Amino acid sequence: MKILAIESSCDETAAAIIAGEPVNSTSSAPQAMPELLSSVVVSQIDIFKSYGGVIPEVAARSHLEAILPVIHQAFVGAGLTKKSGNSSAPEDDWDQIDAIAVTHTPGLLGSLLIGTLTARTLSILHDKPLYAIHHLKSHIYANWLPSTDDKTIETSYDSTKAPEFPLLSLVVSGGHTQIIRMSEHNNFEIIGTTLDDAVGECYDKIAKILGLPYPGGPSIAAAAKNGNPDKYKLPIPQIKDLDFSFSGLKTAVLRAVQKEVNVPISYPSYKLAELLSTQQKADFAASFQKTATKILLDKLAKALSQYPDTRSIVIAGGVSANEDLRNTALARFSNKTKVFFPALKFAGDNAAMVGVAAFYEIASGIKPTDPYKLNIMPRSEIC
Repeated sequence: MKILAIESSCDETAAAIIAGEPVNSTSSAPQAMPELLSSVVVSQIDIFKSYGGVIPEVAARSHLEAILPVIHQAFVGAGLTKKSGNSSAPEDDWDQIDAIAVTHTPGLLGSLLIGTLTARTLSILHDKPLYAIHHLKSHIYANWLPSTDDKTIETSYDSTKAPEFPLLSLVVSGGHTQIIRMSEHNNFEIIGTTLDDAVGECYDKIAKILGLPYPGGPSIAAAAKNGNPDKYKLPIPQIKDLDFSFSGLKTAVLRAVQKEVNVPISYPSYKLAELLSTQQKADFAASFQKTATKILLDKLAKALSQYPDTRSIVIAGGVSANEDLRNTALARFSNKTKVFFPALKFAGDNAAMVGVAAFYEIASGIKPTDPYKLNIMPRSEIC
């Protein structure tokens, strides 16, 4: 089976093709991980750097321009093309595609609309079953993509093997921060979530205060390498159970910067960076990063104590690319259970993870979506 996957939830236009033979989850036969045949990602980061964030209308127009060429390149990369009459240009060989998967929700509505309309049209035109995939599910399933080419972390186990159930997944991205328990494929239980801001959004806002470029995650991580993580003591939110809160941490950093440069709290936050030295920016970045990592992993440790049967920890989402988070998580948990991260190229938004999520939906017996009825009404739950 070959699955064409499409992703357009925010500011990356992506397509991928994966192959494999899904085994029904009720079968005793082992479930082999799918093979990635191609993955193409066109990012809009360069467009939005000067704005300091994504402009939804511009993102949607960029998706509209890129999506069909990106899909064609996925076919070319997978070697699934054929000659078309007298033309020298190869055309996509749809006879070799068995299903189409597309990010359905959550995300920017305009961006999602381009991806879902494209997938629906192709599904109808080529008579292929359509699988509408939840974005957070896709990020989790990025850990089922082989990561042998990723040497950023050292593990004590074979990272080409799939995570084992039951598992705990820490999902950390620009829009979401959650702890999800999975007892088997496509069985999700949200046991912790943010009550306000996502950790990725917090990274972006702190980067803006410090005058660091967008996106904030990589900028803060780079600055933190030259900073003292113990220079500024920042508060740990006292939130009950397994939930998170990051709005207070943002305010705490803002007040600490204002105090450091000796200005009143009414001083505009966008002018603070002009008063900070390069070393001060690095120290604030390192102190914030250390605090954010501690908040995330303290909650994960609490979840692990509540679910002692956990066999794997899966960290997913764009913030999972953070080197400090990866190294600290390994040092803290690898003696208790296996800790998985996606390869760096699959940590951010991409279509390969969408295809893998669809692969395991098929294996679980989930029925395809009617392309004539699919909508993009936002939903917060994993589905």
